[in-house]
Amino acid sequence: MVEKVPMTIGGFQALENELKQLKHTERPNVIKAIEEARAHGDLSENAEYHAAKEQQGFIESRIKDIEDKVSRSEVIDPATLDGDKVLFSATVTIADEDDKESTYQIVGTDEVDVSNGKISYSSPIGRAMIGRRLGDEFEVKAPDGEIYYEITKVAFV
Repeated sequence: MVEKVPMTIGGFQALENELKQLKHTERPNVIKAIEEARAHGDLSENAEYHAAKEQQGFIESRIKDIEDKVSRSEVIDPATLDGDKVLFSATVTIADEDDKESTYQIVGTDEVDVSNGKISYSSPIGRAMIGRRLGDEFEVKAPDGEIYYEITKVAFV
């Protein structure tokens, strides 16, 4: 069975944009750099050639990775969801034991941007929130011990 890769519409579009950039800009540029480096002669001591070949390997690997994720993607539009249960793509506000609030959107692994409040569904806090409801309390195991939170708001935006 093929494992689906959940992602938001924004995450899917970002991957598609990166794929276009890699295929239509990065790949042709590195091929040109390899051709120019080859023209310099002896490849065994040609640093530009080796660097370009290494870059080409990275680009081809990233293209394969993105194509795989896009082909297995399960795009979830949070605007089509509602309710008070925490699901993938929900924006969740939680309060810690000191009533300090934090807001996170639960996203796919390629969309993570903690500084902008986007955490992975597979992160410890993401896993702990999925399936819970508004008002539920939960704990997250941290290096310093358990941290307790309460879900104070669930939104799908």
